[in-house]
Amino acid sequence: MRIHLISVGTRMPAWVNDAYHDFSKRLPHECSLVLQQIEAGKRGKNTDIKRLISGEGDRMLAAIPKNALCVALDVEGQQWGSETLADTLSEWMASGDDVALLVGGADGLAPACLQRATVRWSLSKLTLPHMLVRVVLAEQVYRAWSIGRGLPYHRG
Repeated sequence: MRIHLISVGTRMPAWVNDAYHDFSKRLPHECSLVLQQIEAGKRGKNTDIKRLISGEGDRMLAAIPKNALCVALDVEGQQWGSETLADTLSEWMASGDDVALLVGGADGLAPACLQRATVRWSLSKLTLPHMLVRVVLAEQVYRAWSIGRGLPYHRG
């Protein structure tokens, strides 16, 4: 199973890339985390934001692998504790299907992405910068995997 982190934005600070890769490389092949960066729309003084978000959404939807479970990261989604995420990850792995995690850009996810999602997951009621979400997701997926394997990383 692969977890496809489909995220808007291609130019991240080095600390984001370093932190993301630190956690993603810890995961084994049977639970690999694959980053798919989606080009953000060009923003300007007179940008039609709805159209911009829609274009980002179209590119995100095109990146979702066939038959993948689609999970939208959405502030209005369900909040999971680490143990719940570990159970969910185990279910995803048992299914054998790929999972696509959709992370919107600065203006959020397109309505089409929210409609396509089977699950809406909220990391927090706080609005988090999309670059930080990449790091948090990678760490939480690793944490969930380590809980499922009984490894000492999680001390909750």
